[in-house]
Amino acid sequence: MSQHNPIHIVSIALGAAVLGWASLAAAQPTFGNPSPTAGSSTSQKANASADQALYQPVVYTNAAKKGPAVIVIPGEIKSSNATFMQKFTANNIADFGEVEMSSANFPVLERSNLGPILNEFQLAYNLGDPEAARKFLRMGKLKSTKYIVKFDILKTEQVAAAQEGFNGAALGQMAGLLGVFGGSRGAAQAGTVAGAGIGSVQTSETSGVWIIGMRYKIINAETTEQVATGYTEEKMEVGTKSTSVLGVSQSQQGGVSLDTMVQRLVQKSVWEIDSKYK
Repeated sequence: MSQHNPIHIVSIALGAAVLGWASLAAAQPTFGNPSPTAGSSTSQKANASADQALYQPVVYTNAAKKGPAVIVIPGEIKSSNATFMQKFTANNIADFGEVEMSSANFPVLERSNLGPILNEFQLAYNLGDPEAARKFLRMGKLKSTKYIVKFDILKTEQVAAAQEGFNGAALGQMAGLLGVFGGSRGAAQAGTVAGAGIGSVQTSETSGVWIIGMRYKIINAETTEQVATGYTEEKMEVGTKSTSVLGVSQSQQGGVSLDTMVQRLVQKSVWEIDSKYK
């Protein structure tokens, strides 16, 4: 009978355990769906619509090349749309900018770690005092910064809307009257049934299209001069659709949210920055 080395057996067991842990670590976490309608037709339709709005990473052209150090400062929101203004602040947009600039392999100095220095710089820059702004950029962690990047929202407006629908009430009444004038009891009953069926049919459909525009600016951290700027727009469509027949109703609503639209605009802007200014 062959003898096995205990150390060899232990090493094999440890190797198998490490491989098992590695496979578990490599697997992306999955989560259940506690919704009582999970798997139903309404759930499938809602999820199919939501899938279109999920975050989609962008493959940046020069991501393999490390870019210069940047700071993303809150930009300006020049929209007068109340819905947008209630939902967004300049800090929200700057947060999206930091995420995408990091994905494009730009070293991003975290704003929250820079303390009051960054606030002072922003104030000096916004007041048009480049000398004061340069003074702050020579301090602490800001010394390594080459570019200041900001993303501004210049436009949020609904440019088109359309609505159409069908209400079968009038046709249902006409069908009932035709049955009554048919001259027989059977015709009257059939007309009543047909009228009820047609009269119960109701459909409606609405669509609205928004245009949201974003500008980016790249500012030289040493001279505070503008290096480059760009502008991009995206359409956002939201819609509803409903149908009701004999008391059975079906409805859907959806579209890309404002959050997703802003993030996609940031992605388009960062893609251009990554392509042109590394």
